[in-house]
Amino acid sequence: MANALLLTFPLVAGYLLDLWLGDPDNWPHPVRVFGNAIAQGEKWLNRGRFRFLKGAALSVVLVVLVFAFFYGSNAVLVQVPVLYLAVNSVWVYYGLANHSLIAEGKKVFSVLENEGLEAGRKQLSRIVGRDTSKLNAQQIRIAVLETMSENLSDGVVAPLFYYAIAGVPGMMAYKMVNTMDSMLGYRSERYEWFGKFAARLDDVANFIPARLTALLMVLVTGSSRGLRFIFKFGSKHKSPNAGYPESALAGILDSRFGGPNVYHGKVVEKPFIGESNQIIEPRAIERTSSVNHRTCLAMVLLILVTYLCIYLV
Repeated sequence: MANALLLTFPLVAGYLLDLWLGDPDNWPHPVRVFGNAIAQGEKWLNRGRFRFLKGAALSVVLVVLVFAFFYGSNAVLVQVPVLYLAVNSVWVYYGLANHSLIAEGKKVFSVLENEGLEAGRKQLSRIVGRDTSKLNAQQIRIAVLETMSENLSDGVVAPLFYYAIAGVPGMMAYKMVNTMDSMLGYRSERYEWFGKFAARLDDVANFIPARLTALLMVLVTGSSRGLRFIFKFGSKHKSPNAGYPESALAGILDSRFGGPNVYHGKVVEKPFIGESNQIIEPRAIERTSSVNHRTCLAMVLLILVTYLCIYLV
């Protein structure tokens, strides 16, 4: 019973804290520490020969250090259970990004509707890596929905998945992997070789969570079309993982995502996901937000049931 409480209480408390607070801009966050470490390591190592090996070494060292830090700190904290529960609840809260993901998506839709196309493009640029300067309203809305579905996996289900496997150390190690990919995983002259290992590591880490996310999305909505789209379009995306949650949402909304976009000055041809090219209405953001909330809750409940079966049955 005690072991079950040590795992379930931080999970529930962290989930509720994220639901309530999100990620205020002026608050400290471990991902910022991760980002600073990655940037410093890249500055020292991304030069000269053997860039792939140096990038791989940096990736492995940082992930191992993060896991070791949280594992070691928990070994100390567990001696004081109340402190352990409080601190780990905060770490789970920091590991989730559902509240902020939904808030940012809604803000783009709101700015687009109330302040116009140019303001919408600028607001979108805060959450996507593509060039937003020439997007029309339909493309802006599609970009938001793609981002919300993809990051439902990266920022919500995947961290919870690794929490289920290895607690806070697993969750935070995953966050380091995902942060490295977001900073180094570009096919540019600077990062092509140095960031290749980090990008592939992120692909491996997200293989199961991306597919689990897509299945949860269609389960919580009861969308047979979403399930059909997962099998029809999920593997067609350039990314080995992003296509699955995107396909699920395209089916749920009966929309079409994908197509060519500009990233860092280069046109990237992305296959279309979905069948209906209907206009994305402003109300689509509310339905998508509901899908995200229900999927997050379903994942939390799935983990709770699993833990209770393991420790109480």
